Amino acid sequence: MSNWGFDAQLTHIQQEHLYRSRQTVEGPQGAEVVVAGKRLVNYSSNDYLGLANHPRVVKAFINSSEKYGVGSGSAHLICGHTAEHQALEEELAEFTGRQRALLFSTGYMANLGVISALVGKGDDVFQDKLNHASLLDAGKLSGARSRRYLHADINRLNQLLLRSTQAKKLIVTDGVFSMDGDEAPIEQLVDVAKQSNAMLMVDDAHGFGVLGPTGGGLVEKYELNDEDVPILMGTFGKAFGTFGAFVAGSDALIETLIQRARTYIYTTAAPAAVMAATRESLKLSQVDTWRREKLAELSKQFRLGASQLGFNVPDSNSAVHPIIIGDSAKALSVSQQLAVQGFMVSAIREPTVPSGSARLRVTFTATHTEAQVDALLSALDSVIE
Repeated sequence: MSNWGFDAQLTHIQQEHLYRSRQTVEGPQGAEVVVAGKRLVNYSSNDYLGLANHPRVVKAFINSSEKYGVGSGSAHLICGHTAEHQALEEELAEFTGRQRALLFSTGYMANLGVISALVGKGDDVFQDKLNHASLLDAGKLSGARSRRYLHADINRLNQLLLRSTQAKKLIVTDGVFSMDGDEAPIEQLVDVAKQSNAMLMVDDAHGFGVLGPTGGGLVEKYELNDEDVPILMGTFGKAFGTFGAFVAGSDALIETLIQRARTYIYTTAAPAAVMAATRESLKLSQVDTWRREKLAELSKQFRLGASQLGFNVPDSNSAVHPIIIGDSAKALSVSQQLAVQGFMVSAIREPTVPSGSARLRVTFTATHTEAQVDALLSALDSVIE
């Protein structure tokens, strides 16, 4: 096996300061976590609303486990689809204003399943260059021709669409971009899709729960319906604090996915207990409006403080706030220095972000305090030259 060169590859990754290491968390998610016995203020979690360890969500999981056990036993189309799964799908359809919703095990599997089910050889997929890896991978694996446009460049997208002669044209975008925290130019994308007779798919994994009056994400914020955004994807592992994903749309879309999405058909359904917990977090995310308000306040506080300190922080209305460092080695060093001071802040490097744009990815939850944000700003000021 030595001729595969694993050791050489790993050495090269380390020399480029791109090596990734796991950290073992010793307890629940929250504004603070314990790693290797040390308590760290956590600015790396996607648990935006602070629901991952909410007592009601945990209780719903336990109660459902006692009723359904801990495993679903099979795929949805065999015998793994329980009343909890069905109820959550119906509640998600109502929440998003769509006819139906369909559950997937992860957001990655949802994106792979949807895109490969809807387009193939002879079709065109148009994607923002900063789309999540799962969307880009799905486009490649579908067999369709992938056409990528510069980030949020509607003019370039329009040019590519005008050149396309394919009958099926699918435009795919993140709603909130996971590494930059900015929003897709959604209203312009809706207009371009309609003008070019293309289908629009939005992955709003980082918008759900955070944006909109009831946490309905980017489409709720801009009051877009199912004709504007026919394919809407969301995940549960971010603001909802659980695990899994869903796609919402028309009855015909969902039925097509049930018949053709391989990542839905050929995998075991998620445990019913996770679905029960998600149902509870879905309720909380809508009624606990203070969580979104708190998140917005903390984000504003951080952006203002970071700007005053002269940091390169792009504007963001989401819970994601990158500090652009540029050099991978420096970003990693700053992250390590922050950990020594008691802060968990991830260094994001290529290939997750383009070369030369390494960054610290600062994320907030509704359970952080203003004092913790001030402490982070002070620590950043001491370690970033």
